[in-house]
Formats: sequence, C-alpha cells, structure tokens
Amino acid sequence: MFDFDGLKEIWQTIARNKTRSLLTAFGVFWGVFLLVVLSSTGNGFENGMMRQVEGVTPNTGLFFTGTTSEPYKGYQKGRNWSMNLSDLEAIKDNVPNIVAISPEASVWTSEDKNVVYGNRSGSYTVKGVMPEYDYIMKSRILKGRFINNADIANHRKVCLLGKRAYEELFDKDENPLGKMIRVNGLYFQVVGVISTYNTNVQINGSPDESVVLPFTTMQQLFSKGDKIDFFMLAASDNASIAEVEEKVKQLLKERHDIAPDDKTAISSFNLEEVFKMFKGLFLGIHILIWIVGLGTLLSGIIGVSNIMLVTVKERTREIGVRRAIGAKPKNIITQVLSESLLLTTLAGLVGLCIGVGIMAVVGMVVSNMLSDNMMFQDPNMSFTAAVTATIIVIISGLLAGVLPAWRAIQIKAIDAIREE
Repeated sequence: MFDFDGLKEIWQTIARNKTRSLLTAFGVFWGVFLLVVLSSTGNGFENGMMRQVEGVTPNTGLFFTGTTSEPYKGYQKGRNWSMNLSDLEAIKDNVPNIVAISPEASVWTSEDKNVVYGNRSGSYTVKGVMPEYDYIMKSRILKGRFINNADIANHRKVCLLGKRAYEELFDKDENPLGKMIRVNGLYFQVVGVISTYNTNVQINGSPDESVVLPFTTMQQLFSKGDKIDFFMLAASDNASIAEVEEKVKQLLKERHDIAPDDKTAISSFNLEEVFKMFKGLFLGIHILIWIVGLGTLLSGIIGVSNIMLVTVKERTREIGVRRAIGAKPKNIITQVLSESLLLTTLAGLVGLCIGVGIMAVVGMVVSNMLSDNMMFQDPNMSFTAAVTATIIVIISGLLAGVLPAWRAIQIKAIDAIREE
C-alpha cells in the first residue's frame, strides 16, 4: 500500500524551510520551462518552414533544355535542342523508380487579356500538363476535379482555373463548373478550380493565376507538336532522386546526340537537396535547444543536490537518533532520495505544464493571424519530447539525492550526541 505517512513526513521536511525549497525548486522549474519554450519555438519555425513547401513531393526533379557546350557527333557547340513526348516514354521504360512524370508546355499571346468570361477578362498563364502533375505538385481541389486520363486520350477542350482567376472572372459563390470561357481565342469548359498549397513554390507562374489545359489538347489546338518546355518527375520514396536525375540526363544525352560530359545542355533542379537542407538545419537547432535546456536543468539539479547536502547537515541529530533506534541505511537513503525526487519532480512538472500552457496560448494567437507566408506556425512540444523531459527530470531528481543520501548514511549515533 502507498505510504501516506512517509509522504507526509517528506513534505513536512521540504516545507520546513519554504523559501529555501522554493528557490531551489525554481532552478529545476526554469530549466524545464526553458526547454519547453525553446523546443516549441523550434517546432513552430520548422512547421512554418515546411509549410512553405507543402504540396511538393520531396523526391522531385525538374528538367530543362539548355545550350550545348561541347561539339559532338558532327554538331557544333552552342546548339539549341528540344525535348519531346517520346523522351518521356523512353524515361518511363528505361529509368527505374519513377512513380510520376509530367511534361509542361505554355502558350503565349500578345493579347493583354487572354482569358475572357462574359464581360470579365484577365491575363493568366496558360499551361498544359498531364494528370500526373497533380501528384508531383499537389493542388487543393476547390471545385470539380483535376485533369484525368480521359481528357488526355480524347483531347477534351476542358480547363482548370486557378483560385485567383476564378475569383476575378466569376461572381462570389457562382458555380463555374460547366461554364465556357475563352482562352487565347478558343472556348474551353471549366471542370475544376484549384489552389496552390502556398505561394512560395511557383514553377512557370503561380497555379492560382493559371489556366490549366490537358497537354494533348494544347498540343492539338495551339500547334505545339510533341515538343515540351520542361518536365517534372517524382521518384519512389526509397530511391535517391539524385541517382534518378543522373540516369535521366544520360538517357536524354544519348537520344539527342549530346556529349556525355556536357554540363550545360540539360539543366535540372533537385528538390531533395532542399528538403535535406531543411532537415539538417532543424536537426541542428533541436540539438542546440536540448543542450541549452539540459544545461539549465543541470544547474538546477546541482542546486538541489547542494541544498540537500545542507539539509542533511542540519538534520545530523535527527538522522543519528534514527540510526540509534534501529533505522537501516536503506531507510535513510530512501528518505533522502524521496525528498530530492519529490522536490525536482514537482518543480519539473510545474515548469512543463506552465510552458506547454503558454505555448498553447501563443499557438492560438498565431493561428488567428495565420497566413500562407508565415514562418512561425503551430508551436508545440511533441508528446515524445515531453515524456523524455519528464523522465530526465525524474532521473535527475534521483541523481541529485545520491551524494546527500551517501552523506546521510555516514552519520552515526555518536554524531547526534556531539550535536547536542
């Protein structure tokens, strides 16, 4: 059964000198409180940073054509070349670990307002993509659907509107689905409205200010042929996009008679490196936070140990008398360790609860003023980190009492007489 009498005795001992106990506990409280606040703040910045690239598949690569820098197979350097759809089919067939690939092509016009609906018009980027595009660069589907395989196969004259394009062309709450709009002089039926997850990832213009067509429809209606401006691909989670990127470049060079060591003919951008940079940065921040927090907590634990040594010294007579009437060393050790453990655990839990509470309030304030561009979002301490901090406090409380407990069992009955 639980020893309430023992707990009461421990509490009375701690409460005997309230000011000293509070000042001692404050060091532990402040260490845990600081750890919670710093950890939550670090998580808030990490969440905000990762929100800036939300909707982008990490294992993503983008490929563009450039100008050759080496003469090869009778071609002079400085040659311009173009990728085509057959290149994508060859990549699918010969490069493993690709889960999605989509070309993108744009059509430009001299018209100032190239998209018209009724008496409203606007200037927007017009681009053609494949259905796989939505896997690589995820969009929020606000209304309707994304482009599907049937649109591609049947060259359907359908389109998607970006959020801003929809808001400028249509009345508020007006349903655009099924409506016909004029894009660069040709009519298309609206089948969906999309929005980007954030405004920081923009490839070929913001999706919110775009009109998206099926790639095959754009090819046919705007005489694009099978040429593509650039393409994007996503590799499987267990594959290295850097390795896939290199294999794709080698294949394209072989197909278009480009020197194997030509560095400028194909340009590419690897998003995996960006994500690795973010992860490495925040790993370092979290390590620094724990070093600072644990260092502060350690100073508090040392303070607890010192005060417990003073307490043991003051209680020489009491401990000596207890030894004289038969108290065993384990009883003395348990008493001292329990006092140290209770003091540090209470202070640590109070620091943890207050820190979590304050950061919860900060989180609510931040959420009320939330915007896509905020670099600080949802500050919180993870459950795992909170449990880890609690375990560290408990272990530290026990360690803080080890030296005082050892000193206590050295006290003999004769010491109590000398104290008299």
